[in-house]
Amino acid sequence: MDFPHQLIDQDEHIEQAARAIKAMSHPLRLKILCVLGEREVSVQEIVESVGTSQSNISQHLAILRDKGVLRTRKDANRVYYRIADPRTLKLISMMREVFCGYTH
Repeated sequence: MDFPHQLIDQDEHIEQAARAIKAMSHPLRLKILCVLGEREVSVQEIVESVGTSQSNISQHLAILRDKGVLRTRKDANRVYYRIADPRTLKLISMMREVFCGYTH
């Protein structure tokens, strides 16, 4: 069993996970992630679902994007967000089920 070596190899993944979890640890960002789930959602839809100003949402989306939690796609004048990493998506799915009242 080569367990300690595996941990060293995984340090980069652990650091990435820690940054993502820290970025997600704000109540409004968790709410945004609950809205997103497995879908790609426009900023306007997120604003309507979460119920705060677009500038406030945009600031939090930027943090989640900068930490690698979200990816964006621009289509004309709309920006769409989705969860960037399948592992994060799995974590968000569990979080949505446990904390947001959604089931798969």
